Amino acid sequence: MIHVGISEIKFAIHPESLKTLGLGSCVGVVIYHQQTQTAGMAHVMLPDSSFSRSTIYPPGKYADTAIPMLVTKLTEYYHCPVSELKAKMAGGAEMFRTTRVQSMESIGTRNIEAVKAQLRAFHIPIISEEIGKDYGRTVEFFCDSCRLAIHALFRGSHLI
Repeated sequence: MIHVGISEIKFAIHPESLKTLGLGSCVGVVIYHQQTQTAGMAHVMLPDSSFSRSTIYPPGKYADTAIPMLVTKLTEYYHCPVSELKAKMAGGAEMFRTTRVQSMESIGTRNIEAVKAQLRAFHIPIISEEIGKDYGRTVEFFCDSCRLAIHALFRGSHLI
């Protein structure tokens, strides 16, 4: 099992798996190639790198840098055709409800929308997802079965 920390991107090939802990408003996105049982996972923290105060940051931190990096590595290093890549995702929760009127959507919702926009730009279909809600998740992707295990405290575990 390969651990993917916050703002990180990691890759695995069968029999390995990729796991990230504590997805609240962050999104765990997996792009995989079923035939070669190869996958990459990013623990995306924020939607857009243009708001960064620094030019130096981990590429997995933002949706607009994480997805291109995943695609580039899978296509160039692992030789997976982009037309055969698929995605699964989880997270993007609204962990802290508020009663005040907000002028913008929650960070979880914005993360979800940003990840989906990037996947659309590369024409990568989302095969399954568990997104939103108000609880955190831990996810593990198994390269052999291309299944994403989702564990949520007090809500159990299941595969998508």
